Amino acid sequence: MDIYAQKSKWKWYLAAAGIIILLLTMGFTTYLSIKLGEEESRKAEVWLSAMQQLSDETKMDYDHTLNLKIIENNTSIPIILYDNVLDSIIAAKNFGAERDLDDAYLRTQLSRMQRGGAKMIEVGPQQLFYEQSRILTLLKYFPIFQMLLIGTFIAFGYYTFSSARRGEQNRVWAGMAKETAHQLGTPISAMLGWIDHLKMIREEDEEIHEIADELRNDVARLELIADRFSKIGSAPELKEVNIYNELEDCRAYMQRRASRRVRFNFPDASAEKPIFANINSHLFVWVIENLLRNALDAMGGKGEIGAKVYEEPNYVCVDVWDTGKGIPSNKWKTIFQPGFSTKKRGWGLGLSLAKRIIEEYHAGKIFVKESKEGAGTTFAIRLPK
Repeated sequence: MDIYAQKSKWKWYLAAAGIIILLLTMGFTTYLSIKLGEEESRKAEVWLSAMQQLSDETKMDYDHTLNLKIIENNTSIPIILYDNVLDSIIAAKNFGAERDLDDAYLRTQLSRMQRGGAKMIEVGPQQLFYEQSRILTLLKYFPIFQMLLIGTFIAFGYYTFSSARRGEQNRVWAGMAKETAHQLGTPISAMLGWIDHLKMIREEDEEIHEIADELRNDVARLELIADRFSKIGSAPELKEVNIYNELEDCRAYMQRRASRRVRFNFPDASAEKPIFANINSHLFVWVIENLLRNALDAMGGKGEIGAKVYEEPNYVCVDVWDTGKGIPSNKWKTIFQPGFSTKKRGWGLGLSLAKRIIEEYHAGKIFVKESKEGAGTTFAIRLPK
């Protein structure tokens, strides 16, 4: 039931598709840039030719309308025409209306262009330096801008839909939990009535009374489960409780139901200095029991389960560890997601509920603190003081 393995594959497929789109965009943009660059080089050559014909004294009587039009039509390519012999800037264009006539500024730009490896056309003593137009420069950066824009759109869409989906999931979970509690209520009440009736009709039968008492204990357990489900979706009441006592109750309950080959290494509640935290006992015990059940499943009926309680400046900390088969590091976060389970018949809801109870109802944290395959796992719970 590892639906998140398929989800991970789809993420890789989408990432690969995004990379392919980026490469195609960059390839096409590069092609356009090369073609535009070639076109600008031709324009620069034509512009230089027009300037030379205008300055040619032997052609003073010619009609230079076309040459003037060529010179005026260059409105995008920054150009400096320099005479190397006279050390003079003959003409400049597209640096700005005033700067095209500012000799000091143009010499600074010329020096920069010479150092920066700008393109040059040399004809006799004259050198024409020119750079790519601003449009061509922007075109080269277009793929990056496009991917940033698409990435922002995807991230915003993903966040929006994820938030809506989480809200819908939360409503479904809360409704399902409350309906489960409601459905359990009727048979539980009936079972309590039948137990009392059984004891009344067989008042002198001690064996029947003993069985009835055990049945009542199991029904009380069902009442506790129903109460837990009824609290999902609503703000539970938190009380200051000694954590050691809660752990001891969990240990006693789970140890009676575990294999004798499993050793429980829990702190002695009567010997330890009390450590208090604001919790809802029913829900907190539910979390610990989930962790212990998972530990028992991971150990296969043999090993050791332990717990440790300590304090940090802002948190009461509870570590629950086992000597089971461990969890791969790439699954440490996935195991808390609804539907993830390594069991063939698992629903993948236990740890998801545990995370919800600790983080949403107790404003705490729960995470895998340490795990080694074949050596065991340590879960950490942090409860705010």
